[in-house]
Amino acid sequence: MRSGVVAQKVGMTRVFSESGEHVPVTVLQLLQCQVIAHRTKDKNGYVALQLGSGPRRTGNMIKADRGYFAKAKVEPRRKLAEFRVTEDALIPVGAEITADHFVIGQFVDVCGTSIGKGFAGGMKRWNFGGLRASHGVSISHRSIGSTGGRQDPGKTFKNKKMPGHMGVDRVTTLNLKVVQTDVARGLIMVEGAVPGAKSRWVTVRDAVKKKLPKEAAKPGKFRVNEAAETKSEGKPEAKSDAKPANEGAASDAAQAADKAATAAAQAAQAADQAAKAADKAAKAADKAAVAAKETTKKEGA
Repeated sequence: MRSGVVAQKVGMTRVFSESGEHVPVTVLQLLQCQVIAHRTKDKNGYVALQLGSGPRRTGNMIKADRGYFAKAKVEPRRKLAEFRVTEDALIPVGAEITADHFVIGQFVDVCGTSIGKGFAGGMKRWNFGGLRASHGVSISHRSIGSTGGRQDPGKTFKNKKMPGHMGVDRVTTLNLKVVQTDVARGLIMVEGAVPGAKSRWVTVRDAVKKKLPKEAAKPGKFRVNEAAETKSEGKPEAKSDAKPANEGAASDAAQAADKAATAAAQAAQAADQAAKAADKAAKAADKAAVAAKETTKKEGA
């Protein structure tokens, strides 16, 4: 049994088949549907995958949630859901499930929360026929009629269909056909309507009443990001980063040679500066001697 996905309902449109017939479809988008955690028999008593979808701002999260996602080394997700799977269908933590997880032509079950309708009467909520629209009814044409018996049983039974709040129920639509998939944009188009309003979250998984096509990948279609690869292959990378002792000694010797060359260059510069200073002093002495001779000649004259 494979895992499902957590998708966001974009809306409805239509596509044209090869024969020219238009097919009404609902567009579902995968917003980086990622594996967050595993549920195992040893720890939890059952085998399942926890998936998350949609970006989430860390500033609006409590510290416990931030720690939960940091421990799994995945980005925080807005919507979380669990899918029961078999042990051979586990997907690595951090892997992102792609749209081609479902093949074109297969059937899926979509589960979502229906649109809220508020307080509704019996005719709208339960499809009651109502009372007569002409004679014999006084301003109660849409009422539900009697709700109980006489002295026996003397009460209204529980779960009686009556007016009340309608909608906002968990609804599963079975056997919707996958018409198209777009891996680049993460879109899945299924034939027919899906429960819920636009931009609401739904879960999509393989149909329980239909046979899984042979083309469907097992355990599924996904791509592993760099964080998951680092987590699963951390030890080999640590070994590859370790440098041999010979290379370290060679690098130390090269650094010492560089330092010695730098010191020699600085000493040569100092010697050049001393030689220039001696030349300047000699020129100054020559000028002083010439000046002394001139003054001696003037005094003798």
